[in-house]
Amino acid sequence: MTVAPAAVTLSALNGVPMVAPGDDLSAMLLSACHANGLSLRDGDIVVLAQKIISKAEGRAVPLAGVSPSAEAIDLAAQCHKDPRLVELILSESEKLMRVRPGVLIVRHRLGLVLANAGIDQSNIAQDGDGVALLLPLDPDRSAAALRRAVQDALEVDIAVVIIDSLGRAWRKGTCGVAIGVAGMSGLLDLRGEPDLHGRPLQTSELGLADEMAAAASLIMGQAGEGRPIVVARGIARGRNEGSAAELIREPAMDLFP
Repeated sequence: MTVAPAAVTLSALNGVPMVAPGDDLSAMLLSACHANGLSLRDGDIVVLAQKIISKAEGRAVPLAGVSPSAEAIDLAAQCHKDPRLVELILSESEKLMRVRPGVLIVRHRLGLVLANAGIDQSNIAQDGDGVALLLPLDPDRSAAALRRAVQDALEVDIAVVIIDSLGRAWRKGTCGVAIGVAGMSGLLDLRGEPDLHGRPLQTSELGLADEMAAAASLIMGQAGEGRPIVVARGIARGRNEGSAAELIREPAMDLFP
């Protein structure tokens, strides 16, 4: 008997231009799809690197305009960072978790536990005094707005996932993680579903958007590849009202505060 394999396709779009504040990302996405000979379909998932969202939303901050507080100056001496960068990290954080040479671990205002509040200086144009790029103010809202714009333009039902590369506790290396989701489940609850032997699953919750993020980051790249948009096809999306916020574990449930 011949059977058909399960298949998923991931297409990283080439030729996406550099993004500037105020750019229309939906128009940029549609233009890139056209240039790559790809037409968006119902059920597709569009995955975008956080950096292009932050750039379009004007989240780049010149360090020359940042005045560090006394706390930032003290922490900078401990972690060997620019005090102005530390001030930005503190301004984006709700709790300082750990301080080590080279890194501050914080609980970001979005609820994410991140190194340096997700603030980055790579792949952005630098002036003489340095520029830092902050995470979007509300990545779920950004994803929803982009999804609506594409649906209005093409009348197709897509999902949008905004991703960043995060480190993980007890693991070396970064991995793609969803920080903004629209049009699909962020967290897929499989409890009650039968296993291979008919036994109901008891605790299984799937970080669907994070798995999508990790897959897309494989071909998106992490350095100078210039492929910040990936279109995924063939993935069951779950419900349409999901978000990345549902992936955040509540502090009261954190086993390692």
